[in-house]
Amino acid sequence: MIVGKGPWSPERAEGQAVRGGIGLLILDGLLVRRVGGEGRYGAELLGPGDLMRPWEHDGEDTLPVETSFPVIERLTVALLDLKATARMAPYPEVTGALVGRAMQRARHFAINMAIAHYPRIDRRLLLLLWHLADRWGRVAPDGIHLPLRLTHDLLSDLVASRRPSVTTGLARLEREGHLTRPEHAFVLHGEPPTDLDPYL
Repeated sequence: MIVGKGPWSPERAEGQAVRGGIGLLILDGLLVRRVGGEGRYGAELLGPGDLMRPWEHDGEDTLPVETSFPVIERLTVALLDLKATARMAPYPEVTGALVGRAMQRARHFAINMAIAHYPRIDRRLLLLLWHLADRWGRVAPDGIHLPLRLTHDLLSDLVASRRPSVTTGLARLEREGHLTRPEHAFVLHGEPPTDLDPYL
């Protein structure tokens, strides 16, 4: 299935056959899962290899949170419905790999939460960008290229801050030589942070 850029409602679009199967596997593209309300949001970037079951909450949230799924880069999604799940039954290693993907997504999300607890916004941004570079970065002679369209609004959701603070934090990192910002990308310079003292 192909999903174009813009808002998407995966929890309503796929039908009961997919709900009974493994779920939706992103093959290509970039998606944001944005959760919150009242101007306070958390976000998670999802890309190739991420497994989704967006219908899992089934209205069980006690808090009045909203969830949205903006597509940043056109998605290609595999529908792992009941039929696909039955075909995979003779190949338990495939199911094991998919469970591994789900666990890896949970780990990435926990790291994002830990990053959001650092008091200094520039530190949060630097840690987040290096964390994203582990997955999406490309090594080049001038640094690690992160070719993601990360708006200041999206970054503010990812690091639990406000947009003006993100703008200020990025400017500081650029002045200090940690990154440059060519159009629609980030380039990280030097080595990833090794001193995780939260007060630095």
